[in-house]
Amino acid sequence: IYNLSINRKIFPQVVGKFEISSTKEELINKLCMVPWGHHRILIDHFKNEPIIVWFYINKIIEHNWSRSLLENYIASSLHKREGQSINNFSVTLPEISSLSVTQLSKDPFYFDFAEIREDYDEKELKRTLVDHIREFLLELGTGFSFVGQEYRIHVGESDFYIDLLFYNIPLHCYVVIEIKTTKFKPEYTGQLGMYVVAVDHLLKGENDAKTIGILICKDKDGVVARYSTESSSQPIGISSYELSKLIPENFKSSLPTVEELEEELSSRKTKKKSRH
Repeated sequence: IYNLSINRKIFPQVVGKFEISSTKEELINKLCMVPWGHHRILIDHFKNEPIIVWFYINKIIEHNWSRSLLENYIASSLHKREGQSINNFSVTLPEISSLSVTQLSKDPFYFDFAEIREDYDEKELKRTLVDHIREFLLELGTGFSFVGQEYRIHVGESDFYIDLLFYNIPLHCYVVIEIKTTKFKPEYTGQLGMYVVAVDHLLKGENDAKTIGILICKDKDGVVARYSTESSSQPIGISSYELSKLIPENFKSSLPTVEELEEELSSRKTKKKSRH
């Protein structure tokens, strides 16, 4: 059903971060593990693109995606984004396979579910992500559990507040996420690194793996970001984000308030009664 070169021993990597290999028999077995409804979706989108098909086949099997989830990730071009962040995971997390942390290295992250005004700030963006926590968790990947927003950690004589704290169940580790609505600055890495170390000292359990930090910025200079991750001894990834539902200020202000709608409804009911 696909134009797959199943006689090839090695299938090239999809996102440039890991190698996918399979024999002919293994490939056929994996194809048989995926429901027909999923195959129809893949045929519609990637019938003649075997590398992309192979990417999604593995994802479906690994994470037990439903058809709606598959369609969601295809629509957001996951195969183009996963593994594209600038990070130092291969150096700082040698005990964890690169394939295991690939979902943490998306770039960009798509926050297309977030409806927010054009002139938004960090506080508004973080509140919007929490208000849409289900969609945000889907964008982060599989196995994330939300721990808290503005999570307080007490270090020395000072209190610090982590933007968003998660726990990744498959990786058995905390994930610290910092959101910046500005272009990446090197000092952001130092702040995130300190939070990662603090979580390791204060929250990490005996059986937990090392905490991972993800910095999500509005934009970044790739060279500066790469130098910053190389200079850090903590596992850190740097990604950008994209929004698609910015609401103009004049549009938002022109919408009627709840009070205005109730007043108009009450007025119409009064006029209707007076006619009778």
